[in-house]
Parts: sequence; C-alpha cells; structure tokens
Amino acid sequence: MNSRVVHFCFLGALCVSVANAFSLDREAFAFANYDLNVQVEPEQHRLAVRGKVTLRNDSNQPQKTAVLQISSSLDWRSVKAGEKPLQFVSQIYTSDIDHTGALSEAIVSLPQVVVPKDTLELEIAYEGVVPLDTTRLTRIGTPEAAANTTDWDQISSKFTSVRGAGYVAWYPIATEAADLSDGNSMFDTLGRWKRREADSQMQLHLSALNEGAGAPPEIILNTAGCRRISPPERQGQLVAECEFQPLGQTIPAFVIASYSLLNRGIVSIHCLTEHKSAAESYAEATDKVVPLITNWFGPPRAKAEVVELPDSAAVPFESGNLLLTPLGDDLKRAQISLLHALTHSAFTSPRPWIHEGLAHFMQALYLEQTGGRQAALDYMGLHRSAFLDADRADFAPRSEDAIDHSLLNTASEELYRGKAMYVWWMLRDMVGEPALKKALAGYHPVQDREPSYLPRLIAAQTQRDLEWFFDDWVYRDRGLPDFRVASAFLRKMLTEGYMVTVTVENWGGAGAEVPVTVRFDGGEVTKRLEVRGKNKGVIRMEVPTAPREVVVNDSSVPESDTANNTFKIQADDSK
Repeated sequence: MNSRVVHFCFLGALCVSVANAFSLDREAFAFANYDLNVQVEPEQHRLAVRGKVTLRNDSNQPQKTAVLQISSSLDWRSVKAGEKPLQFVSQIYTSDIDHTGALSEAIVSLPQVVVPKDTLELEIAYEGVVPLDTTRLTRIGTPEAAANTTDWDQISSKFTSVRGAGYVAWYPIATEAADLSDGNSMFDTLGRWKRREADSQMQLHLSALNEGAGAPPEIILNTAGCRRISPPERQGQLVAECEFQPLGQTIPAFVIASYSLLNRGIVSIHCLTEHKSAAESYAEATDKVVPLITNWFGPPRAKAEVVELPDSAAVPFESGNLLLTPLGDDLKRAQISLLHALTHSAFTSPRPWIHEGLAHFMQALYLEQTGGRQAALDYMGLHRSAFLDADRADFAPRSEDAIDHSLLNTASEELYRGKAMYVWWMLRDMVGEPALKKALAGYHPVQDREPSYLPRLIAAQTQRDLEWFFDDWVYRDRGLPDFRVASAFLRKMLTEGYMVTVTVENWGGAGAEVPVTVRFDGGEVTKRLEVRGKNKGVIRMEVPTAPREVVVNDSSVPESDTANNTFKIQADDSK
C-alpha cells in the first residue's frame, strides 16, 4: 500500500472519529461508584490513578459508547472490562469545567450495549501532572494575578491542594462542555453533573511520597469518613483511606502539606507554623459562632476542618466538612466563613437550595445578631445583585412548563445560594424563629424524597398553608415581585391620630409577605402584608401624627425593581 493510500485511510478514520465525537451523548452515563487508588508525587507534580468505576446509563437510550473525561494535563493509559482491554480514542475536549480549560477525553467502545438504568464496571488507569494553571480564566481576559487567587489548585513539593469537578477533573467525569464566557454555562453543566452524582459513592486509597525534609506533611480530605494510616505502610509514604458516601453536593478535594494543628472542639484548624497567632484568632471566632449554630440545629454532627491556604489573597473554598482559606486578622470574615462550614456540619440536605441556602441564611442571621437587621440586609443585598446580574432574563415570569428553571432544580449557584437565602429569611419573617427551628429539627435528609416534605414540616408547626409561597419561590420560576404603593388614603380619627389605608400592588409574578412602613415626624409604624403575584393587598395602620410617606419592602424581599417602593403623602392628603 503506497503512502498516499495510507494517508487517505488515516484521514478517513480521523473524520469518522470526529463525526462520532460530535454526535456523542456525553451525559448518558453517571458514575455510580468510584474505587480509586491515587498515588501523588509532590516533588514531580504527578498524579497516578488506578482503580474501578461503575457506570450507570441515565439516558433513555441503549448505549454502546461511553465518554470518560479527566484533566487535559493527565493521560489515559488503559480502560478494561473484566480484565479485557477496551478500544478507546483519546482526544482533547475544550471545557472550562477543568482549570486547564480542556479535558482529556476517552471515547470507549463498550463490550456490550448498556440499556437504560443498567450498570457496567470498568477498570481504568491514567496519570500525569497537576500544575498551577489559569488558562480558562486568562483566555477570557482575567488578569494573571487575579486568576492565581481563584484557580490555585496544584500538586507541588511545598503545598498541594486539588479540588474536584469544576476546578480539576482528577477523577473521571462525563459532561458536555462548560464555557465561562457563555452566561450560566459553567453553572448549568456543573449543576447537572452534581445532580447525577448526588447518590454516587467514592472510595479512595490516597498515598503520597514524602521525600522532603522538615516537618512531615499530612493528607487532609473533605470527608468525615477518612482514616489516616499511621505509621504508613511503607517508609516515606503518607496514606489515607477515605470514603464519600454519598457524594451529595460535596466536591472531593485533598490537601497535602506540613501544618501545625489546633483543635478547638468541633473545629480542627490546620495552620502554617508561622501563622499560629492567626489560628488562635480563628479559634476565638469559633467560640463566638457555635452558640448560634447550636441554638438552631443542635451541636454539629461532624467536625469541621479549617485548612490554611498559603496565599493571603486566595479565594476561600468550602465543601463537605472542609474550609480552605487564608488565615488573616479579619475576625469578622473568619466568623462568616466558619458559620457556613459549621452549618453544613450541623445540618445537611440533598437539595442545594436547602443545603446552601441555609448556610448563607445563618451568615445573615449572625450579622443581624451582631450588627442589627440592616447589616444583615446589606449583606443579603450583595447576593441579590449577584443573582440578578447573572441573568436578569431568568427572572421574567415564565409559563407552567418552566419548572426545570425553578429554585428546586436550578444549577445556578447564585440562585441556590443567594436567592435561597432570601427564601429562608422570608420564611423566618412569616412564621417566626421558634416554628422554623422546630420544623428544621424534624428534618431528616433520607426522608426528603419529594419537594413537599419540608413545607409539610413547616405547616405542622404553624398551621398555616404556605403552598402558594413555595409554589412561587421554590417549585416554579415565577420571577420576582415588583411592589408599589398604589394609594394611601388618610382619615382623621375622632381621637388623636390618623388611620392610613394603604393599597399595595404587586406587578411581579411571585407573591410575598412584605413589610409596609408608614413614616411620620418622630417615628414610623410597620406591619406585614401578604400580596400575591399580579395582585393587590390592603392594610390599615394607625399613626399618632400626619404621615409623610409610605414605604413598601425593607429589602428583605428581593424585587425586580425597587425604584417605586416609596409613596410620598402630600400635606393636603392628611386633612
């Protein structure tokens, strides 16, 4: 066969491979189980993995091809089924779900067709390096210095910290491309993956070579189900055996570094030796926030791990029971970060809007406790700006068939963190703290199998039907309210003072119970009014002197437009 024919055959095979890659259903399979042996070589920046994965066909079609993806800095070595090597094509697939901005993708021909809901176990092997890489951020214009504070994952001799999917695909995943420059593409892709992996399990045997001098390093992972083997099985190695069961919302991550340890009851603080004083400050912060957590949820069920990041400008990361953060002198910042981690240690849920929303809600509660209601509302306002700016179109009123865009199913972090925080705040304002605490005390994650589970717990404590509220804010995407004072009618009372009849109109699709305030010289009076979406509500309030203005909403209810919340009362109106 001459060289021209060989070249033609190779080109044809390549075209077929590319065509098949474009028609692949990359999200057909979920990984129901990982059983991985992970070897880390910090001096060489290397990672080598051998193990087994169990694939589950989550699609509605039989599948003969599976896609396995790892970071583009890693290389596939083998894929087997029943010890028999399988044919696969390895290619680079552009995706910002990894810090390199690309994935090393193995397109595997399976030994048999896998029908929907069936599983298949594969033996896998891959290896490579995990260097500091900010490609996905710098290529969209992020300055290098800022990118380094966000994508700080790396394996190195001095400090190793590697987060999982969404940061570094150090374990196999299977997703469509994520693009940081394309709206919510990144959140949507990562959110779909987390939902498919929520019930999955991961067993890890992680070992690291200890070739350096000085204080011996330790291995830290973000799961309470972790056993560090000491002394190690072989001289010069650190070994840990861990399990994530189930993965839930946790992004598996590991850290290898030399630390000093400060135990503080329910928190272990791992700090660099030269920063012991900062660790003491974090310990003090723990003492201040634990009472609030305990008051709402009881003592934390698992110990939280605070691990210092060496870069003082690094963006903190929290997942599972692990908080990776710089240890600075800002005690308030430490308290807010710890509240988030300790809430997860005390209360867990398979639903992101509950799990993450409650953690942010507790941060707002602490700010209210220490600085007043306005301090809490100002903090919440920062998140309101984030989820409104993320995609304002998402908050337009939608049709009944838009349920997949609801808070219940959203993949957007701005929504299941920020918007959900507002939902919890509004629930507390409506039903009161005692009733909400009792409802949460009766919550059991394994029993939360249907969306109405939590509303039923709340209804049992309040004897109040809030189905309309959950329908507008959680089950469906009704958008946001848009309140305005349509009118304020005054009547001079026979005794001193005035009766003010206020009509509030809600132009938005979501209803809420909103505070209405009548201000007068020397004071104000506030009452709460329920106004459903596309509807009106009327409330009467007594004031001692002629009112000056009426204000609807104190920023505790997120709105699409707050410019029309104030109604000025003219002097003639009070006669």
